[in-house]
Amino acid sequence: MTSCETVTKDIDIPKATLELSVRNHPGVMSHVCGLFARRAFNVDAIACVPEGDGRQSRIWLMVSDDDRLPQMLRQVEKLEDVLAVVYHGGEHPLFTGLAEYVR
Repeated sequence: MTSCETVTKDIDIPKATLELSVRNHPGVMSHVCGLFARRAFNVDAIACVPEGDGRQSRIWLMVSDDDRLPQMLRQVEKLEDVLAVVYHGGEHPLFTGLAEYVR
């Protein structure tokens, strides 16, 4: 190994997926992601799909499942445009299915 090489160790941080039902309008994604950003909580993956007539959307967020997550869930639930939050422990099939498209 040369002096220029670095050794990185993969740290296995458990993941969780949050499934949010939200009112669909411009800025809702910014409000949700801004909450995480203001608290320096990284979002590893995001997916969003409109539902029904388009008045609501479903957002999936893959995040680290650490000791700060319960507080983040309480904060997300307080957002005006968030109608419901479902916690999925581990990686959600939505994201594991998309992994084949990432190089």
